[in-house]
Amino acid sequence: MTELAIETSGLVKIFGKTRAVDGVDLAVPAGSVYGVLGPNGAGKTTAVKMLATLLRPDGGQATVFGHDVVREADTVRSLVSLTGQYASVDEDLSGTENLVLIARLLGHRKPAARDRSAALLEAFGLTDAADRQVKNYSGGMRRRIDIAASILRTPELLFLDEPTTGLDPRSRNQVWDIVRIIVAQGTTVMLTTQYLDEADHLASRIAVIDHGRVIAEGTPGELKASVGAGSIQVRLRDAAQREEALRVLSSVLGEAVRPEADPVALTAQLSGEDSDREAAEQASRALAALAAAGVVVDNFALGQPTLDEVFLALTDHPATEEAAA
Repeated sequence: MTELAIETSGLVKIFGKTRAVDGVDLAVPAGSVYGVLGPNGAGKTTAVKMLATLLRPDGGQATVFGHDVVREADTVRSLVSLTGQYASVDEDLSGTENLVLIARLLGHRKPAARDRSAALLEAFGLTDAADRQVKNYSGGMRRRIDIAASILRTPELLFLDEPTTGLDPRSRNQVWDIVRIIVAQGTTVMLTTQYLDEADHLASRIAVIDHGRVIAEGTPGELKASVGAGSIQVRLRDAAQREEALRVLSSVLGEAVRPEADPVALTAQLSGEDSDREAAEQASRALAALAAAGVVVDNFALGQPTLDEVFLALTDHPATEEAAA
């Protein structure tokens, strides 16, 4: 049986009249990246704070590696580390000074603290900036120093709460590489994010949370399959043939076909009842019918649903929509 890093049952947190977390059940396998996906205000950060013992649950139960987060809070704290949405290091100190300070607070002797700090600065590509004040770091560098501080003492479980918010694509990819390295070394990571591509790239399983509740859970592939086989995308040689292509595809597929902004592009969304095999067969029939009608196709693709489409199908709103706090 797979060891669970986190297990919750009916977890609840209430602020005034708002049930920020409303009966969340989770089972997070050890040694993996587990994604918690949802818009701002969905309850992701509140759930993480309860699991990290920073907030006391108002209902339900939660354990971290078998230890209750309320009754055994000290033990849980010894096993976990948390990197929040905002940098927790001192901006007036240099990268080295921050890491050495935290390492000393964690109990390392001074030589060991300096050695560990230097090793992490090198691993995270920050050696050249080690002696600069953190307030002069870029956004991506700040996130890297923040994560480095979180693993000065290697945790069994690392909470990463929206670690790439506001970062440029290059910095996001650097953080993703760091996450993969951390997991390869044996640490379990719970990643909260509102970026669907981030969850898709990193997480082996994903819980989709909206309004404080888990509305879906599974691997990225399972979640995508839950909303159908995807879509058929067509690019034509001649824009003048689009009306004919639209008629042919609608007739063969029996599905809604929409013209795209590109005058030579069409997309047909397949229904939720279509399996991957059925979708491939439909695509073959559609391509043959277009050829028989004399419609010249430059590009034809069968696309899997995206996590954006999954979230929209589950919630009727995009994952990036702002929700109430």
